[in-house]
Amino acid sequence: MGKRLRVGVIGGGLIAQVMHLHYMRELSDRFEISAICDLSAEARDAVAREYAVPQQFDSWQELIAQPLDAVFVLTSGSHAPAAIAAAKAGMHVLVEKPMCFSVAEGQEMIDAADQAGVTLMVAYNKRYDPAYVRLVEESAQMRDVRLFRITTLESPLEPYVSHYNLRRGGPLPKDLATKLTDDNQARITAAIGEADPLSRWAYHLVLLDSLVHELNAMRGVMGEPESLEYSDIRETGLTAIFKYGGTQCILAWVDLPGIARYEMELALYSPDRRLTLSFPSPFLRSMPTLLISETGDAKSPRSSRTEEITSFNESFKEELIHFHDCITTGREPVTSGRDTLHDIALCEAIVSVHRARTPRERPSEPVLTAAR
Repeated sequence: MGKRLRVGVIGGGLIAQVMHLHYMRELSDRFEISAICDLSAEARDAVAREYAVPQQFDSWQELIAQPLDAVFVLTSGSHAPAAIAAAKAGMHVLVEKPMCFSVAEGQEMIDAADQAGVTLMVAYNKRYDPAYVRLVEESAQMRDVRLFRITTLESPLEPYVSHYNLRRGGPLPKDLATKLTDDNQARITAAIGEADPLSRWAYHLVLLDSLVHELNAMRGVMGEPESLEYSDIRETGLTAIFKYGGTQCILAWVDLPGIARYEMELALYSPDRRLTLSFPSPFLRSMPTLLISETGDAKSPRSSRTEEITSFNESFKEELIHFHDCITTGREPVTSGRDTLHDIALCEAIVSVHRARTPRERPSEPVLTAAR
């Protein structure tokens, strides 16, 4: 089992309350929630009471000054400043997605963790889903994969979280909210330049906020793409086409706010086999991910379809177990900062290809741009 880690949590909002704090309490033999930080006094007071957290702070700078083993950075906005400071203070770091807002920020995070000799891991829960692990195993046996399809049907959030007893804070003071918005905008500009409003919106709220999960899952199955052939950003959706040798990968995200029917699928198609992984909403605890396999006899009407529930183990909980194991054994996380930098590079590339209408070779290769 190893050492019980003293953890400080930066950000006590939705994902902290629904998943991370809940499962750290279940894993109390591995984690001790020692401190909580949030800009909202109401939210951090409520979280501290619910999870018996002994220390509260309104700034992450105060939190990382405490004697902690690890820090969870679960805020909105870029996680780079807090993650870099925590690493320099000798703390292991788990950051929620997105890792950061640009390749340059991500490289700073990696360098800080390397120099301090601490673990830097990004919380991509889908990579730790037992059904996803099965898909990776099964897909490795497929030959002549001709199409890899990634489809996300975004739906309203509230129906998936209203049954939780969430502790929400009030609105932030106007000057603080403006400061945070300006900081986000400056970091977006540093990543993609003075892009049009649609590209800036998609980079922040579609790519970094959602599709980094799908891009990382794609890379976990297929590796690094040879090229990004096409990218199109619309007010209601985004489409990107990647090339993997003879395999075309089509990623499609569409916003469908009228129906609470979130869908996210990964599907691989070869002449003699089809595999589909169907994820539930990430905000529902212990909902199983379905692995669907279809096969048939060549030149025959006979075909079959099986649906497998691999496990009811929650991917967020598996992710926390992996983080603890990496710290206590010294192994590299599956979703390390070094690996995740490729996802930020892909986000930057998708916007670039959309704007230029020109394909890009090796789009996941991190490119450090000069300060804009």
